[in-house]
Amino acid sequence: MMWLLIAAELLVFGAALLGYAGSRALDPVGFAAAQDGLDRLAGTINTAVLLTSGLFAALATEARRRGERGRTRLLLTIAALIGSIFLVVKAHEYAVEIAAGNGLDTSTFHTLYFLITGFHAVHVIFGIVILGIVMIFDDLEHVETGTAFWHMVDLVWVVVFPTLYLLR
Repeated sequence: MMWLLIAAELLVFGAALLGYAGSRALDPVGFAAAQDGLDRLAGTINTAVLLTSGLFAALATEARRRGERGRTRLLLTIAALIGSIFLVVKAHEYAVEIAAGNGLDTSTFHTLYFLITGFHAVHVIFGIVILGIVMIFDDLEHVETGTAFWHMVDLVWVVVFPTLYLLR
């Protein structure tokens, strides 16, 4: 079931990014101007945060394969804690955007920015919850399944970040 969920989520994010690309093609100047207002450093930090968290999740899976339950739980905890930094940085980023007068209805770019990154942030929250669940129910299959979801969250951000923040 998790693989079906992951595939469905990848399709949803893919569709959102295709919508973004189509909208950007209709208003390249407006999108470029709005994109220039984004905090690329925050996006870069969040990329490093999720990739680092993903590393700890992968290490947890390997530890569980070796039968190291305590180490698995520790590594999953670290992965979840690092992942929560993403939410703090994203909340700060949203606060700055809103303080600058940018919201869902400011422009098509901002609508898509908030919807895509907000949907991703919800997945980060679900991913942290899933990591917490597999800390408790930590047989190998659960750990592999939970970390697979977490890696999907990483993968999506690795595509969302350059698309929204960097690509011209």
